[in-house]
Amino acid sequence: MNFNEGVIISIDKPYRMSSFGALAHIRFLVSRKMKVKRVKMGHAGTLDPLATGVLLLCTGKATKQIDQLQAHTKEYVATMKLGATTASYDREHTVNFTFPTRHITRQLVEQTLTAFVGDIMQVPPEFSACKVDGKRAYTLMRKGRDVELKAKPVRIDEIELLEFDSDNMTMAIRVVCGKGTYIRALARDIGAALGSGAFLTSLRRTRVGEYRVEDSITLDDFPQWLDSQVLEK
Repeated sequence: MNFNEGVIISIDKPYRMSSFGALAHIRFLVSRKMKVKRVKMGHAGTLDPLATGVLLLCTGKATKQIDQLQAHTKEYVATMKLGATTASYDREHTVNFTFPTRHITRQLVEQTLTAFVGDIMQVPPEFSACKVDGKRAYTLMRKGRDVELKAKPVRIDEIELLEFDSDNMTMAIRVVCGKGTYIRALARDIGAALGSGAFLTSLRRTRVGEYRVEDSITLDDFPQWLDSQVLEK
């Protein structure tokens, strides 16, 4: 294995770790294995700290493939709470508004989801890495600044309802989508389309292109995996 020539590593990013934090940890271990100060490494597609799953890390010359990898189709499994919203559209923030849910049925949910399949316009979350006047939107939001983001075209190939709990008003969906799709924003929009509200309670990226989460390496297993590799000079 030659990390300088380029390797693509699929890791299973853990909960509450940033994508950069995961990259920094792996880069430290690989650099130590190679006995160099800092191996070149980048990641293809950011996952929020509260999300888990496939995060592709590219080393050496493989970093040139990052843009290509980011364009690959992605698959997610998301769980949502209906009848409430948060500022970040997930559990990073506490509930800010509540809405009626008595009218929501499984049939209504399944009907509503079909409207989100295809080419749609989506406004990214205010708490996101999108740039406004050269600054990250989440940075401005955390400083108390108002942020207005414009809708962008995104592609959603499939949405499948996996679970619906009418007693607790929770649901789980599988989403296959293209580059730039925010599942948090999708949860917000599904809640609004149901005549209520919704926010993500969990998010797991299960696939990026041909890279699947079941074939990915956990951070706990990575040192053992790395020790088993024979390095080429």
